[in-house]
Amino acid sequence: MISRRGCGLAAVVAVLFVGSLWAFFGGWYGSGPLEEDKHFVVPTGASLGDVADRLEKQGVIASASGFKLRARVFGGGSGIKAGEFAIPAHASPSAVLAIISSDEIIRRFVTIPEGMPSVMVYDRLKAQTALTGDVSVPEEGSILPDTYNFENGEPREELVRRMQAAMSRTLKELWANRAKGLVVKTPEQAIVLASIVEKETGKPSERRMVAGLYSNRLRTGMLLQADPTIIYPITKGKRLGRRILQSEIQAVNGYNTYTMVGLPKGPITNPSRESIAAVLNPAKTDALYMVADGTGGHAFAGTLAEHNRNVAKWFAIRRERGEL
Repeated sequence: MISRRGCGLAAVVAVLFVGSLWAFFGGWYGSGPLEEDKHFVVPTGASLGDVADRLEKQGVIASASGFKLRARVFGGGSGIKAGEFAIPAHASPSAVLAIISSDEIIRRFVTIPEGMPSVMVYDRLKAQTALTGDVSVPEEGSILPDTYNFENGEPREELVRRMQAAMSRTLKELWANRAKGLVVKTPEQAIVLASIVEKETGKPSERRMVAGLYSNRLRTGMLLQADPTIIYPITKGKRLGRRILQSEIQAVNGYNTYTMVGLPKGPITNPSRESIAAVLNPAKTDALYMVADGTGGHAFAGTLAEHNRNVAKWFAIRRERGEL
């Protein structure tokens, strides 16, 4: 026969056990202390203990030790991932672990527009405060213009390496499928000519035609006479912001194609995939000259006489616009 005292003690123990069990579950599935939404970074190589300590210090959870214990009991805790995550206000420890174990890493993006020179790529990367570390100005022509995602805290040098790897892959792919009989004989020459094509036309539909024209000039030994090659040694690819001076047109250096036959000694910008493809599959044309046509594009000509007529039309358009 069980005494009343024994029954009472058993009841107390049962209540305490249920209460403890409830507190244990509640401490995992109940609301957390975070007052407002927060971005939380899990460092690369961080252990569950490291992450728990960071979560407690940043007010996401109430107890690092309690989080570690419950994570092992309920969630394993072995699947946490490095990256930046969005933690909503009052997220339960259970929800927090689910978030930092998911693929919902916050992605940040940086866009390198077509034809952006490396000095401006450098400026853009330095302006991204979520990136870390220093970086040198990338080699001209080594960056593939595109939109790249990156994680908070990623080193700038690592992002540059990814951009350069993208250019290397693209160039290798396009070079393998190049047309026969090209005037450019190496992938490096293709990048140089593509950088000129990139700078010489803002109309994608003209790229192959411009590439064909410059290929013709190279093949016949004519001066390329591409204005952007005058500007590059002065600004490293940035806008000049004024008219080109006569002394600059006559300058002798490794880039100015008004005073040298052949290609410049290096690229004058980072060309797009489309400009590289145009150089490696140029239009079949007899064009040797081009001039603006007033629509944002160019009028092409195979003879100097025809070109002079196109120039006269362009000057007439400019006079009509009040530009002369």
